[in-house]
Amino acid sequence: MDRLPLIQDLVSRILSIERDHPVRVGIDGVDAAGKTTLADELARHIEAAGRQVIRGSIDRFHNPSAVRYQRGRESPEGYYLDSFNLVALSECLLQPLGPRGGRQFRRAAFDYRSDSLLDVPFETAESDAILLFDGIFLHRPELRSHWDFSVFLQVDFSVTVPRAVQRDRATPEDEVRRIYAIRYVPGQRLYLSAENPSTRASFVIDNADPGRPVVVHAA
Repeated sequence: MDRLPLIQDLVSRILSIERDHPVRVGIDGVDAAGKTTLADELARHIEAAGRQVIRGSIDRFHNPSAVRYQRGRESPEGYYLDSFNLVALSECLLQPLGPRGGRQFRRAAFDYRSDSLLDVPFETAESDAILLFDGIFLHRPELRSHWDFSVFLQVDFSVTVPRAVQRDRATPEDEVRRIYAIRYVPGQRLYLSAENPSTRASFVIDNADPGRPVVVHAA
């Protein structure tokens, strides 16, 4: 289907969710599947409907490099298991916006570029706010119970790796392809095999062609 009707359908589904706390939406998929683009599109439409949107990303909750690379810089297991501080994500953002949470949240905890903690101020969510959170590995056991609605973007690595090459043009192409081949793709395959996120998500989209996404599953 064309992209706009799909976005409108997703927005309608998200706006219809009723909770006594902010609605937490996880947008999952392998690297370069189109998660950030989708989350930003949804944010614009939901804000236009008059709801507060809280945008968040797993990229703001990395572990320090000493933890991320403790199994080696080329370890697929390290990429899957050690990249992100899931405790900080839960305590700073997901629990405060969930049942019995106080709605006082922080949307970031760590800057992986400078390899340093972030001193981000607390914010207060409106009771009917909507969190749109994008990232990889969002249906792993530590996180999946937090989502009130989740989307999984299904795209083959034969499509996403060339996208990553284009996105990371500051790095030589052969180096991007090498690290994806030995660390990132195998690490993401570990996740896909262990958790099968396409069976856990509320909504699954084939996003191989972003202009004409295909709905695979809609709960």
